[in-house]
Amino acid sequence: MADTRGFEVLTRAHTYLAEVVAAVPQPAWGAPTPCTEWTARQVLNHARIDQQGYGLAINGGRPDSDPFHPADALDGDPAAELEKVLRQVADAYAGVAADAEQVPTPLGPLPAPLAAAAAAMDAAVHAWDIAVATGQDRPLGGELAEGIWPVAERLVDHLRDSYRVFAPAREVPDDYDRAEALLAFLGRDPRWTPATA
Repeated sequence: MADTRGFEVLTRAHTYLAEVVAAVPQPAWGAPTPCTEWTARQVLNHARIDQQGYGLAINGGRPDSDPFHPADALDGDPAAELEKVLRQVADAYAGVAADAEQVPTPLGPLPAPLAAAAAAMDAAVHAWDIAVATGQDRPLGGELAEGIWPVAERLVDHLRDSYRVFAPAREVPDDYDRAEALLAFLGRDPRWTPATA
């Protein structure tokens, strides 16, 4: 896994996504996910295109596919295809100063820590989607959730209202841990299972 130097939250999210994808059994790629009407394969392709967008934005590029209309098929092995994109993102962020005030992202320019956390939020949440859809016991960790919270608090309500990217926030019961609270804030049901789909 490539290291995104100085942006530990992004490295952590990419590692989580890569580990989840590597553990998906081939038949499970068609499984339903918390992303309504999307299979695990479609969520992976969406996440891959989103991450490509974060990497390319730094150099003024854009992905060649629409992440909100992800195709079912990926060319080649899903883990290998994802690794290529994660390496491109890591290479792009390797040239970004940790204190840069304006880093281009698909969401517009953001200070470097928030830009990295936005990419991390996308990768981590979709890793969780795939993990729960394919029966993996790989929860989104509390440390990763803590790293994502600042960007979630700053951007998610705007994205929810303006672009309808996130479902409405869910109630957070007292027994939710920090990661479950983050997922609920992002509109996910932290206790989702395929049986509840």
